[in-house]
Amino acid sequence: MGDIAKGVLGGAWTLLVGWILPTALNLGVLALAVAPSLRRTAVARRLWPDAAPGPMLVLLTATLLCGLVLNALQNLLYRLLEGYALWPARAYEAGCRRARAARSALADRTQLLGLERRARDGTALGPLASADLVRVRSDPHLARAVRKDRRRTSAQRGLLQERLSRYPVDPAQIAPTRLGNAIRRFEEYGQNRYCLDTQLLSNELTGAAPDKLCRQVELARTSVDFFVALLAGHTAVAVLALATLPAAAADVPLLLTAAGGLLVLVPLWYRAAVAATDEWAAAVRALVNAGRKPLAESLGLVLPKELAEERRMWTLVSRFSRIPFHERASALDRYRAAP
Repeated sequence: MGDIAKGVLGGAWTLLVGWILPTALNLGVLALAVAPSLRRTAVARRLWPDAAPGPMLVLLTATLLCGLVLNALQNLLYRLLEGYALWPARAYEAGCRRARAARSALADRTQLLGLERRARDGTALGPLASADLVRVRSDPHLARAVRKDRRRTSAQRGLLQERLSRYPVDPAQIAPTRLGNAIRRFEEYGQNRYCLDTQLLSNELTGAAPDKLCRQVELARTSVDFFVALLAGHTAVAVLALATLPAAAADVPLLLTAAGGLLVLVPLWYRAAVAATDEWAAAVRALVNAGRKPLAESLGLVLPKELAEERRMWTLVSRFSRIPFHERASALDRYRAAP
């Protein structure tokens, strides 16, 4: 029992909660709402004879298999939801334009609130700050949102900064979807702060960092996995329910209700996935901040005291890992630890 508990609380927990549990929920809806209509078709009777195993055994087996398949396809699912895979070029560019406009509007609104607060407190504004204040106040596209912002409480205004923080710092890193931007913001964190390419050196970083930090990242990602698997399954079950409507013995009201309810829930799960990335981002930030020194030591390097020198060192390390060897890589020698 101790080994089983250790396995559940270890890496198997992320698989169980992130992918198998939402798969069980989706298959439960499928069994209750869609399967009765499918069982009455000739094809289903041939595939499901009377001597077939009990429904609970079939449901359990299907849950495990589908959960494992979804786990194996998670990169494709994430890339699709982030806007990197199977998106036409025009749709991708349009999504990026909308995301840049939304990020710019949020930045202007939070900036205006900050400048107006400074003005009320009697703090003198410099020429640039005064020009920004006039520019944002005169923007007709923000007038309605600004009026609402002024009526918000301090806690509600803080939510604007939270929404803004779900975008990458670098506008060039903007993705076409909210989930893509929410994930991209912490993917670029190491590069932006330390010139450490955490995407390229992901395995080295997680291998050298303390286990507790790596575990925090895994657990934080599990919540996002749960909602991604849930909305993917909802979409599949809703499509299957609609495809079953032409069947002769279909329960049309039940199928339409199930499909409509699932499609209504999909945007909610998407928003929940975006919100759940906040904890994931905090865990990755801690991993980068506290894992840099163990990473440098595992690579045989000494972390410089000056931040500018550290950024230069990580730039050289990333370049060394990304491109073929060149004699200029000897610039790393100054950071190597004594043998």
